[in-house]
Amino acid sequence: MEKEQINIISKILTCIDNKLGEDPVVLDVHNISSVCDYFVIASASSLRQVKAIVDEIEDELSEENIELISKEGHNSKRWVLLDYGDIVIHIFYKEDRQFYNLEKIWKDAEILNIDIN
Repeated sequence: MEKEQINIISKILTCIDNKLGEDPVVLDVHNISSVCDYFVIASASSLRQVKAIVDEIEDELSEENIELISKEGHNSKRWVLLDYGDIVIHIFYKEDRQFYNLEKIWKDAEILNIDIN
């Protein structure tokens, strides 16, 4: 993993932590997906909290001049996907995270432990 990617993921995890996001997980999918290298997955206990986490991530990464390629699910706020190229972020409403269970679908991915600043 490149140092730049570690720094970006650390910033994302800090944003999630700042807004009291739950159970953040970082999956290294670069060997099993051509879409991206890393998934960051977290959940929130309310739709308002999903929005707050997503807004925090977008604001922080925008300040760092990290370009958002696409965003999906922002209107429903049940599963918001932020695509930053090599890093794709999934912020779920808690019940939807359990239903879709991305960690099980991507069970061959390595789970990474990244310290937040």
